[in-house]
Amino acid sequence: MKLLHISDTHGKHKLLTGLPVADIIIHSGDVGMIGTEEEVIDFLNWFLDLPYRYKIFVPGNHDDCLMDAEISGLDNNCFILCNKGIDIEGVKIYGVPTFTEYAITGEEDKYINLIPNNIDILVTHQPPYGILDYSDGVHYGSVLLLKRLMEIKPKFHLFGHIHDAYGIEKGQYTLFSNSSVMDNNYQLKHKANLLVINTTGNDVLSLCPNQ
Repeated sequence: MKLLHISDTHGKHKLLTGLPVADIIIHSGDVGMIGTEEEVIDFLNWFLDLPYRYKIFVPGNHDDCLMDAEISGLDNNCFILCNKGIDIEGVKIYGVPTFTEYAITGEEDKYINLIPNNIDILVTHQPPYGILDYSDGVHYGSVLLLKRLMEIKPKFHLFGHIHDAYGIEKGQYTLFSNSSVMDNNYQLKHKANLLVINTTGNDVLSLCPNQ
């Protein structure tokens, strides 16, 4: 199974032409700039039209209109994961959004602690501390998220948020992907990270960062 990971498109998703062939596309947040409903609807219309068998989206801090929102009218192969999971062909995927209010109130920590143990792929917007989270001399990742990852040991952790930390890093148990396609000036710099996995063993078969 091929999995295409994108993140941080910030309203410029239509510039992502010629995306690689894959079975699943996962967007790990920040589809807009100011978090409006209009931005999200424009993105979802584009996302639904993409030729992938499964489509998964986990909101970021620029997608605040989706906090506690009820979304209807999605195709049955498209899923918005807000603190919930899905099983696709035996691969368990779980998503945790990053909403500004959750970060301010500390509610985000509650949802990180509720990430289940038996998952194969974790999708968040924010990175874990010290892993593809470095920008301008600062590590912006979450210490609590790193702690939870060390406990559950998913095969993959997909995220974005820190634009200039784009890339792939292989840990002892987990492969990490920051697939922020924009640079810090909100200009398209990358296309995506293409991950090829074995759906039975969830092994990494190849890694193809797309510049």
